[in-house]
Amino acid sequence: MIPKRWIRKQESEKQIIEGLVSELKLAEPLCQLLAQRGILGLESAKDFFYPALTQLHDPFLMKDMEIGVERLQKALIEKQKILVYGDYDVDGTTSVALVFSFLKKCGAECEFYIPDRYEEGYGFSNKAVEWAAQENFQLIITLDCGIKDAARIDRAKELGLDVIVCDHHLPGTLPDAIAVLDPKREDCGYPYKGLSGCGVGFKLLQGWTQRYAPELEDFLFSQLDLLTISIGADIVPLTDENRVLATFGLDIISKARRPAIVAMLEKAAFKRKELTITDVVFILAPRINAAGRISSGKKAVELLLAASLEQAQEISTSIENDNKTRRERDKEITLQAKQMIHDDPFYMNSFTSVVKNEGWHKGVVGIVASRLVEEFYKPAIVLTEIEGKLSGSARSIPGIDLYEVLGHCSDVLEQFGGHAMAAGLSLKADNYFLFREKFDEIVKGKLDSKLPVPYIEYDLELKLSDINEKFYRILARFAPFGPENMKPVFLVRNLYGSGVTRGVGEGQAHLKTTLSQGFNKEHRLDGIGFDLGSWAPVILNNVPIDVLFTLEENEWNGQKSLQMLIKDIRLSN
Repeated sequence: MIPKRWIRKQESEKQIIEGLVSELKLAEPLCQLLAQRGILGLESAKDFFYPALTQLHDPFLMKDMEIGVERLQKALIEKQKILVYGDYDVDGTTSVALVFSFLKKCGAECEFYIPDRYEEGYGFSNKAVEWAAQENFQLIITLDCGIKDAARIDRAKELGLDVIVCDHHLPGTLPDAIAVLDPKREDCGYPYKGLSGCGVGFKLLQGWTQRYAPELEDFLFSQLDLLTISIGADIVPLTDENRVLATFGLDIISKARRPAIVAMLEKAAFKRKELTITDVVFILAPRINAAGRISSGKKAVELLLAASLEQAQEISTSIENDNKTRRERDKEITLQAKQMIHDDPFYMNSFTSVVKNEGWHKGVVGIVASRLVEEFYKPAIVLTEIEGKLSGSARSIPGIDLYEVLGHCSDVLEQFGGHAMAAGLSLKADNYFLFREKFDEIVKGKLDSKLPVPYIEYDLELKLSDINEKFYRILARFAPFGPENMKPVFLVRNLYGSGVTRGVGEGQAHLKTTLSQGFNKEHRLDGIGFDLGSWAPVILNNVPIDVLFTLEENEWNGQKSLQMLIKDIRLSN
């Protein structure tokens, strides 16, 4: 791994911190953390520490919401057939499960449709449009897709189908749908732009419920577990409305678990009562995603809608097999891709990693691209070749907007779409080397011809004596953590081993230690550091170190204690 720079986040002005300390009666480090998150006074602190559903924005502030709600009402009154369409990833499948189950509760005549990743590809598919017309549907609601599917929506219109688009991706030219709900529309005044695709679908239902069926509000809010899974999996900001929704959704996930969640947690041997966003991201999301990656995303929706635990367990067993296959292929392709990069002289001085191979499984190339970014700290693209066409996924590093860069390469691409940090693309195999060169040159220009160095941002520097149970209790109230509200990273300098220090795990790859600051052993803290086992001899030799870490509560044999989750270590100056 490449050594990382340590960068402190921008400090807030002293007078702001002093004002918060005076107003909130909290320790200065906690007030610094609040200020970094834009919490600058008592009222914003109340909203932050006490999320409430009343803090949700009015759905009718979203452009086209009025039209979308009225069209949905017309379909319900006239008993029109409604097709709920969503993508095969976690955001798409949770969106479909949420909207479909709600419409069924309303007595709607509806079905759902998840495209096949390999036959139909990403987005609103031609096959789905033609099928919907043949089956006499009159309204289609697209979820987590549609904003880039103008041609398919035009075709639907030709066939007499109305489409309501619920999407959160960056739009280009807006499709000619009856309603286009997307907070990222330039002409949309909705006050929060960070919703997931499922979040936009939820707002449509919230708008309809407010106007026509307020008695169903409790049922709608009972589905926030699905929305929270989409928020965690799609890496959207954990701020504003998303933070409120996720707070209540996590409570539902932890207390009133739907059969699907119980079954997935059983497969993962998960024992804790409460789940965090991290658990959603690393336990639930990969399993839901695995269905669409390996077999069919429809299976994921069926799992999420399962009415009984027995039904959920049966589907979950199949999905667990998909997840196992996904892990095996991920590992195999990652090794092959890394070897290609090591063997090809092009990559000695390149600013990107772009690899291809015939037969690589399309469902895992995005995961492999993420692995390459971790290994080489360069934007990465992993492509699979089928019948002279390359298609795959891209992942980026901070500062490189993939969507923008791919736009500059559009003359050698057949199709592309996505976000700044993740994208999908396709091109003719004959254009591979031309594209690889062009993509690398554009990224090189964006980086001023300087290879980027990975870094870790930390929030603030502490002394071990600052950390106690009260500090942690208040810190825990900052959750749920995620993008733009990440778990705070702390720096503590001049630490020495103060207890048992050893390598643990396979090959002693991980570090287990107890550290104190200076030679004052009154304040000690246990720590665990993954892939940091090589530091054990240094600590045992009584060499002082600086540590970056997040704080967590460890539970062992019924006993709880604070510990550092160590992110990086360096020698003290």
